[in-house]
Amino acid sequence: MKRLFVILVTTCIINLLYAQRTCYSKLQGDTLVIGNECIERKFAWNEGNLITHSLSDKINQKITFTIKQTADFFISKDVTVAPKGACLVEEVMATDVYPGYLKTTVTFSLGTLDIKRVYRIYDGCPAIACDTYLKGIVNSVFGGREENAADRKNIEFAEDMKSKSVTAILDQLSFEGQHWHAKAVEFWDVTDWNNNLVTERNIITYRKNNYRGNLFFAQNGENGSGFFFLKEAPCSSVQLAYKGVDFMAEFGKFMVTGLGITEKDIHQHEWTRTYSCVTGVYGGDELQALTALRSYQKNIRCHFRDRDEMIMMNTWGDRSQDAKVNESFCLTELERAAKLGITHFQIDDGWQTGKSPNSAVAKGSFENIWDNKDYWKPDVEKYPHGLAPVVAKGKELDIELGLWFNPSVQNDFADWKKDAETLIGLYREYGIRIFKIDGLTIPNKKAEINLRNMFDKVLVETNNKVMFNLDATAGRRGGYHMFNEYGNIFLENRYTDWQNYYPYWTLRNVWLLSKYVPAEKLQIEFLNKWRNTEKYANEPFAPSNYSFEYLFATTMAGQPLAWMEASNLPDEAFSLKALIEQYKKVQYDFHQGVILPIGDEPSGRSWTGFQSITNQETREQSGSGYLLIYREDNEQSEMCVETWLPEGAKVRCSLVLGNGKKAMEATIGRKGIINFSLTRINDFAMYRYEII
Repeated sequence: MKRLFVILVTTCIINLLYAQRTCYSKLQGDTLVIGNECIERKFAWNEGNLITHSLSDKINQKITFTIKQTADFFISKDVTVAPKGACLVEEVMATDVYPGYLKTTVTFSLGTLDIKRVYRIYDGCPAIACDTYLKGIVNSVFGGREENAADRKNIEFAEDMKSKSVTAILDQLSFEGQHWHAKAVEFWDVTDWNNNLVTERNIITYRKNNYRGNLFFAQNGENGSGFFFLKEAPCSSVQLAYKGVDFMAEFGKFMVTGLGITEKDIHQHEWTRTYSCVTGVYGGDELQALTALRSYQKNIRCHFRDRDEMIMMNTWGDRSQDAKVNESFCLTELERAAKLGITHFQIDDGWQTGKSPNSAVAKGSFENIWDNKDYWKPDVEKYPHGLAPVVAKGKELDIELGLWFNPSVQNDFADWKKDAETLIGLYREYGIRIFKIDGLTIPNKKAEINLRNMFDKVLVETNNKVMFNLDATAGRRGGYHMFNEYGNIFLENRYTDWQNYYPYWTLRNVWLLSKYVPAEKLQIEFLNKWRNTEKYANEPFAPSNYSFEYLFATTMAGQPLAWMEASNLPDEAFSLKALIEQYKKVQYDFHQGVILPIGDEPSGRSWTGFQSITNQETREQSGSGYLLIYREDNEQSEMCVETWLPEGAKVRCSLVLGNGKKAMEATIGRKGIINFSLTRINDFAMYRYEII
């Protein structure tokens, strides 16, 4: 039964677009039921302020009943619910961006505050999401000062000192049992400053305690039933109106808190969206928990071969900034990029007329961008014919052009409509549909709303053709769990010039994130290893000690990013094309699976890797997927590597990429152990496996 859960969920992930509608939502009398073939959540109606009655894991046939009649959404014990709740159920059809889902909208009032809770459920997905919106008059409802002093103005701003953050519970579950084992997972972006991006905290719930993070897993040690909360918000350290806590647990009572708004963000006649919360179920081992989570994450945005897969080159990694960027440079770069097998070429900061603060040729600014109506037009000196010749050359070489863009951050993105029109215009004139979004600063809810408005307007006006690379390197941004519907994540800036690019660091970051974030949504960089070799002296982990093929291989679980100028590469670098062309053949299939880390954490001395589970074993089909193995600078030429394969299974592996045995068969040991062999250090192999 435990394996059946993973089988069904994984199969549904792979066949999202073809799944038959199985979701349901029914309000009968005083009971609302939302569910599908995997999960069911039953509520007492309570005039719309729902109280969870039970949470069912239908695959593992476990029903967990709540023991306290407490409303799921809590904001004040002094305000009673008004008797005018309403419920609307509607089917939302799939688009080119979003899978279809069943939507249940519940509205109710607490005093003068109106609340709207929108529940989303997808076919074959063991999770139910809830988006919360507020409007009305809040004076009698909210209390408590916002506690993050870094977000306050100084004492001279007396009015600002009155601002109060919303003390509320987004969702809560109260279950029986004294033996709940839990894990809180906190994430870190701002990767220009952070190189340790995931923190796990394992706990046995006891007295009331607070925990930080975007993810909270809990499992009953007595019967194995489990659930998770996913808080769809930025990383804890940069959330809005943050009070230092995301989850609270006390024995079998679990709560999600932190709405991301203050009372100033709520208006009488306009809905304001809080952070969202997802509740999912699982039973059994960690693989079931992670597969359940990934099922939901893969439903946030459709992933298509021709749109979402890419091997991108961005020349900023060689630190010329905007000094070289012009028509001639780009045409030459495209020619050499084609020799590597690159699919997308992105011009970073410097293509535009206006000069940014990062310009190497002029002292620019992002302030008052729209005082210069030509700021976002191609620089006529650099591009006398506009971008048309570069776009045309790209099409000739089968390389798609992308651009860098920095929205107008002043006044909380007040000029978002102008920014959107710029992006729409570039799409209509040149067909450019991939934009790297940089320089974001989201200091308050108004800024977040305006930024979302910009994204949405661009999608509507381009018929969902445009996608965004969302930079996670600095500032208050969306992190790993918000804005995921708009594209992928540009993870980090690393440079040989500053000696902060080490291949195992990059591999470690994607390895750690891949457990909880879809790796295929991350752009992962590899650099020109022949630059700045003298700065690394005799370091054993210097980029020059690895083959160019290995550097590329460290990015394959994500979307590879050639962070370099192709013109600076020596001739020997272009032999990489053979590997890239082979990788293209499996890239989409590899990314369609549930990608999880295997082996040991990358350290420069480890055996490590990734497993992509594309099909689980059933009576009708064999289990299959991919195993991507790295031998770092480890003295052992053979190693037993822990995987997610089931103990006792017999597998047949065939080499797809890299080195190693051409074919092998093995019986899986405890903890999924399988023996691999690589004769050289700093080498890799990708196998396609099939359970026989």
